[in-house]
Amino acid sequence: MPYSSSRRSRDTGLCLGICVISAIALGACGDSDGVTETDSSPTTSNSDSGETTGSTSPSSGTMTSSDATAGPGTDTGSETSTTDTTDTTSPNTTNPNTTEPIETSTTGPVCQDGEISCQAGAELHCEGGEWGAPIACAMGCIDGEGCIPCEEGEKICDGDAEQTCEGGEFSDPAPCDDVCVDGVGCALCEPGAKKCEGGDSYVCAEDGAQWELLEICDPVQGVFCNEDVGVCDGVCAVENLQLDYIGCEYYAVVTQHFEAAIPITNPFNVSISNTTNQVANVKISGGALNNPIDVNVAANSVALVPLPWVDALYEGTGPTVLAENGGYWIRSNRPVTVVQYSPLQADDTNDASLLLPTNAWDKDVLVAAFPAWVDPDFPQVQLPGFYAVVASRDNTTVTLSPSATGGDVQPGAGVSGNGTGEVMLNRGDVLQVVSKKNAGDVTGTIVSADQPISIIAGHTCTEVPQNVNTCDHLEESMPPIVALSKEYVIVPPAQVPNDNLDKAQVVRVVATEDDTELVFEPDQGVNTSLANAGDFVEIPMTTNKFIVSSEKRILVAQYMVSAGAGFGQSDPSMVLAVGVDQWRADTLFHAPVTWQANYADIIAPQSASVSVDGVTVPDNAFDDIPNTDYKVAHVNLDNGGDGNHMVEADEPVSVSVYGVQSFGSYWAVGGLDLEHF
Repeated sequence: MPYSSSRRSRDTGLCLGICVISAIALGACGDSDGVTETDSSPTTSNSDSGETTGSTSPSSGTMTSSDATAGPGTDTGSETSTTDTTDTTSPNTTNPNTTEPIETSTTGPVCQDGEISCQAGAELHCEGGEWGAPIACAMGCIDGEGCIPCEEGEKICDGDAEQTCEGGEFSDPAPCDDVCVDGVGCALCEPGAKKCEGGDSYVCAEDGAQWELLEICDPVQGVFCNEDVGVCDGVCAVENLQLDYIGCEYYAVVTQHFEAAIPITNPFNVSISNTTNQVANVKISGGALNNPIDVNVAANSVALVPLPWVDALYEGTGPTVLAENGGYWIRSNRPVTVVQYSPLQADDTNDASLLLPTNAWDKDVLVAAFPAWVDPDFPQVQLPGFYAVVASRDNTTVTLSPSATGGDVQPGAGVSGNGTGEVMLNRGDVLQVVSKKNAGDVTGTIVSADQPISIIAGHTCTEVPQNVNTCDHLEESMPPIVALSKEYVIVPPAQVPNDNLDKAQVVRVVATEDDTELVFEPDQGVNTSLANAGDFVEIPMTTNKFIVSSEKRILVAQYMVSAGAGFGQSDPSMVLAVGVDQWRADTLFHAPVTWQANYADIIAPQSASVSVDGVTVPDNAFDDIPNTDYKVAHVNLDNGGDGNHMVEADEPVSVSVYGVQSFGSYWAVGGLDLEHF
């Protein structure tokens, strides 16, 4: 229990005891009888009690009694009694008829007035040459200074009562209505405590002032609030899920397209892969659906679900918009994985994104996109890059911090033309920020929120590089900054139809922090110093394989080049590289069987043994990555099944999946861990 440093409770009895001085000096005076004459005053015997009284003088020898209390510096183990120097005017302490203690003589003051000393965590003050009663110190004691004063306004607890530091001392305890928390004082609840309310889980805030929503215990996901521990329970409860790409709640987000190139018969689509041995019951709502739809996904199987385009997000080339409830809310009662295809069928403009489950979201996300593009043959065709932010909780405040290149956007929905803004989103709302049609590149923008968010970023349709026919749609889910890594292994995809050759790519490396230094192995001949968070370096069209690393987290985006660049079929697609520390030993993914060819690129340690769909990938299918301990295989996937595939290895590996057909292409992460570092 904390002490009070109040100095209003001095113990006068203890003070008198401290004033009695040890008679160590008596033996040192040389009196053979052990008695020292201390005063010229007469002595008187009390014949009734057999005790002796006498007077003392400050200049005479020391007089003590056996029950004296020592002050600071006194040796209490050397006390000596005398017989004839008791003060005749003081009552006898051994006489049961008296109540006053004996006043004894000293050789002089035992301390200097005003002196302060410490003993057993208490301070003593010298007054009249004698030590006063100890005063307990709450914050400790320093010799010569006394009790250490508390910090003004500081609060401590005495049980369920609050004490506040005022003028260097703690006040008397004041009872709290609820609980008392050290450093906080009276509070509504104990910080970190959890409870169930309205069927959901709440946690007490750090300041103890309020209960905050921890998790919605969604019955659609088979989740309930466990009253015993105050948290959601069930296989889909956040506490029972891992930080990876497998989850029970997702948001699919339609993004801006060059819709003139997409037939109305080719819809937006999601693939839902059931990772369990039981049927998954899935409900999809929001977006452009008038009513929710239910989908049952068989055990260890996949369901392809066509969904209508959300016009506010899909059509046109701007401006920046906020589509209320524009995201498709996907909930399952079993863990699943979800990929969105924009659109599913091979066409002139496509891409795909592996969706991240809400349990792996966080509050800060870095954007990778591509510059606004103007078709040199048709200058009236001006197409922007974008990023789309979706919230999973009501009243989510989103703050935009554009990069050096991200300040040219089309304003709207609370976002300024310089790329800044603060926008409030409710659950399922989508804010799609669009660059100017002929300028701007939102790459490097950092989006922060007071509750977890997710972002899909990319481009309406662009050439890669931007002087090579033809354009294609780009999009990819952006992992939260806390899940980004410091080392990546970068390899190009395979060409089609000649998959013995590599297809070129453009690579961007984006800094999450100021003063980021990059290391390329082997060197790629580009700038390695990024001064500010959001700055990036672009490696021009290349088929090089390399490692890029930094002492700070970085994001790495890869862009498949246009068909006109001379590296086989298909136009641009975009994928984010997976950091080495987020690789997995087992990855379930989907590749749509309607595409001409689907591939899985597997990057693995040299020593790893890898299988795809139960068949070992032979050593000669791998190419060594020069000057590294890694290898890569381009595995042509069998389109004869349902599109689900499993990669298993005895060490963690990286998997990306892509498909090509004529001008169309998609490229997505196969799977990844999303540990928050």
